[in-house]
Amino acid sequence: MKLFKKLIMVLAFVPALALANEGAAKLDRAPDHATDLTSLQHGAKLFVNYCLNCHAAASMRYNRMRDIGLSEDQIKTNLLFASDKVGDLMKVSMMPKDSKEWFGVVPPDLSVMSRAKSSEAGSGADYLYTYLRTFYKDESRPTGWNNMVYPNAAMPHVLWELQGIREAKYVEVKDPHDESKVMHKFAGYTQVKPGKMTTIEYDQAIGDLVGFMSWMGEPAQNQRRRLGVIVLLFMSLFVVIAWRLNASFWKEVK
Repeated sequence: MKLFKKLIMVLAFVPALALANEGAAKLDRAPDHATDLTSLQHGAKLFVNYCLNCHAAASMRYNRMRDIGLSEDQIKTNLLFASDKVGDLMKVSMMPKDSKEWFGVVPPDLSVMSRAKSSEAGSGADYLYTYLRTFYKDESRPTGWNNMVYPNAAMPHVLWELQGIREAKYVEVKDPHDESKVMHKFAGYTQVKPGKMTTIEYDQAIGDLVGFMSWMGEPAQNQRRRLGVIVLLFMSLFVVIAWRLNASFWKEVK
């Protein structure tokens, strides 16, 4: 009886959750760079330079990046800023107490963030790809920035020099449920200050960064996919052999 009551309560919340998701920003499809080593290497560079200052990736070791074609010397020279050994975990030196005081919240670990953000709206890569491309200037926020995917986010726009400074544009439209009311509908961005990259270049850079974060969430994913194909081919061949053996064994019985 208790289980039945709990089930009724869960079902009662489903419509509310659906309505809550209606207002969420639509996620853009992230490019798939899982097998592009050049893209993954560029994404690793962006991650270390822009993300690893505040966010840790404590489940990842620097030397694991050898799997994307980097040598230990390249890792030491270009990516090893927060540690001394390539076998160390990708941690940050910022204390949780300080980050709590500065940002109001401790920046989350990004080791499996691309997997954690997966939802019905899209994959975790889609979420991160859209999130990192929808920051805009908002002086009402403590950091001076806001985000379309995650409104009132505590994270500042650390990539603003690359993308530039943008402001959100809104137009007044009538409320479809009450014509006497007016709503403010998002109508794009106004570029206030250009960045070091064009829009296309920035989107490509974010695609590389998100690709690396997706790879970091499961470094063995490419190997898993290759093994999956081999297993399926073996099973297909085995089915054919088993089918013919079965026909041979029962031929005389029939």
